[in-house]
Amino acid sequence: MASRLLQLTAGLVLYGVSEALMLAPAVGVDPWDVFHTGLARITGIPVGTVLILVGGLVLLLWIPLRQRPGIGTVANIVVIGAVVDVMLAAMPAPHALWLRWAVFVAGVGLNALATGLYIGAALGPGPRDGLTTGLAAQGRSIRVVRTAIELSVLAAGWMLGGDVGLGTLVYALAIGPLMHVTVPWFSRDSRDSRVAAVAAA
Repeated sequence: MASRLLQLTAGLVLYGVSEALMLAPAVGVDPWDVFHTGLARITGIPVGTVLILVGGLVLLLWIPLRQRPGIGTVANIVVIGAVVDVMLAAMPAPHALWLRWAVFVAGVGLNALATGLYIGAALGPGPRDGLTTGLAAQGRSIRVVRTAIELSVLAAGWMLGGDVGLGTLVYALAIGPLMHVTVPWFSRDSRDSRVAAVAAA
């Protein structure tokens, strides 16, 4: 358990760092972060804090799905958002276009690695992944459910003025194949296949 907690903590901290690396260049972010940046823009709340608030609200949607959160689920909500706010406040925003893309690509790679770590610890999925697997457990395709959710939050975030750009497409194309590699690397529970499938979808 101690090693799993260490793996979980490392994964969540690195995930928060990766989020900051993708947010800072402002070349586009993943669909959920388009939604988060849109909310941050209209509310004035720091984006990391928005991550925490949205994660808590998504967790409430688990109740009718009879999903059970783990310690990793709760830690996911708090740690990632806190790290994002600290990192964005501390790191200078890159200005040169090549540097912005270098930082963003590094963020995508680190994001895949971090996801493999925290999912592999098998101490509970993040609230957004758990929502996907919970809906899929009702007899729906994981791929269809994930696509529908991410298109919905992407559209909502775009209407709110979230950070949509070429990076959004790059992330969408790259993250599935990357996670297909990193999730098995760190998996400690072969039965955690549904969450791994969400990551690789």
